[in-house]
Amino acid sequence: MPNRNLNTLPVYRKALDLCSMSREIVSYITYNKDLLHLYKSQSHRDIIADSLLTDAILIPQKIELAERSESHLIRTSTIHHINIITKNILSYCRGLEMDGLKEKEYLNLLREELKIFRKTYRIWKRSL
Repeated sequence: MPNRNLNTLPVYRKALDLCSMSREIVSYITYNKDLLHLYKSQSHRDIIADSLLTDAILIPQKIELAERSESHLIRTSTIHHINIITKNILSYCRGLEMDGLKEKEYLNLLREELKIFRKTYRIWKRSL
């Protein structure tokens, strides 16, 4: 399988957009503004935000792994993992709402971005 330039893949670009939007939202909604140390926080919101950010960062990495791999097993498990990650991100959005986040419009923007990502993801998945 020839290696494609990742930046030409719509799914990869959408994953980067999702990652960027997640980072911006997390930096806005967290009590602890040091994003690298959110996992140390005692705040429930910070812990959810850290998980959201970690999962959003994993998506482009998983796409790259699937694109670069020759193994069908690795590609299949990576696709499965991305499915889980996207469901987790939706759960984190619900968790942040339940934590009392007032800026729900940001979460709705993230959900919309995730919906767009999933459309491009389904097309890309069939091309593997």
